[in-house]
Amino acid sequence: MTDKHVFYGASAGFGILAFYILVLTLFQGFSFATSEFARLWYWIVPLVTGFGIQIGLYTSILHSARLNAEIAASGGVSGGSMIACCSHFALNMIPLLGFAGLATFLMTYQKWFFGIGIMSNVFGIVILIRQNKKMKGGNC
Repeated sequence: MTDKHVFYGASAGFGILAFYILVLTLFQGFSFATSEFARLWYWIVPLVTGFGIQIGLYTSILHSARLNAEIAASGGVSGGSMIACCSHFALNMIPLLGFAGLATFLMTYQKWFFGIGIMSNVFGIVILIRQNKKMKGGNC
């Protein structure tokens, strides 16, 4: 991988982390966002890292429709997992009765969302590594 691909991967990882911090800051404040990151860092860091690795790998191989869909899906799962983990705090601010059940659901399955996001990253990385090997003439 060249420095350009590392830059894109690192930028994507920092970008998704900034998105997470921004969403929590908008709903609960910056101190809450940083405390949630400190509390859940062992879930968030693998999500951010996996997404960054995928983007770095992706930029190092040719663009194809199948890979575009994989990155979009995995990136969406990563970002969605991080937002879903704490969106119940945002829902507390919306005084609509129907959202109480959704907030409870998100809290109950918070770790499942993180786990699915991390597994999605692993799956995406494996696909991208295999594609990279194929393009370079290696065996998978």
